[in-house]
Amino acid sequence: MLNAVKSVMDFVLHIDKNLLFVTQQYGMLSYAFLFGILFMETGFVLMPFLPGDSLLFAAGSLSSFGAFNIWRVLAVSIVAAFLGDTVNYWIGRFVGPQIFERDNRFIKKAHLKKAHEFYEKHGAFAIVLSRFVPIVRTFAPFVAGISQMSYMTFLMYNLLGGVLWVLLFTLAGFFFGNIPVVRDHFELAMVAIILVSVVPVAIELIKARQHKV
Repeated sequence: MLNAVKSVMDFVLHIDKNLLFVTQQYGMLSYAFLFGILFMETGFVLMPFLPGDSLLFAAGSLSSFGAFNIWRVLAVSIVAAFLGDTVNYWIGRFVGPQIFERDNRFIKKAHLKKAHEFYEKHGAFAIVLSRFVPIVRTFAPFVAGISQMSYMTFLMYNLLGGVLWVLLFTLAGFFFGNIPVVRDHFELAMVAIILVSVVPVAIELIKARQHKV
């Protein structure tokens, strides 16, 4: 397990070199690789460790000197993000009734009702904001499906969140990824992206604690 975590971290911290190698070896199939990683991270609850943020940033950076076509990257990434969350939502929706068919000591129907009420009240915030938080973005659509969130509501915020997420990180890489100081310290840039991504969660936790007080 520890070796797997180290391998993932190594891939993330050197994603610029790894992704460049993929483009050099596989050409147009590189877009399929990009699609697959983003789709799996957002589409399957078992894949929250995949590097969505840093992958988008690296793809944008490589697009700035022609290794990728920026328009293809944006199109493929938005479709992957949208379809991934959609699949995750429907998995949660179909699996949910089986999980919550009866009370047990781990999961109670009351918890499902609370989750449903939360998503009905904070749907836009929960679905859109979760896109920018690693791990959380993988579980948010699954929980939305389990809680029977209205699909039309989910669909709208899923699309909005996916577009904003892809545009922000890809264009950030496109415009800033090849600035000398960023290019020479790409590993630090990846760490910074990860840290910035969890800021929204930290803010909400602080607000929630203050509200309780």
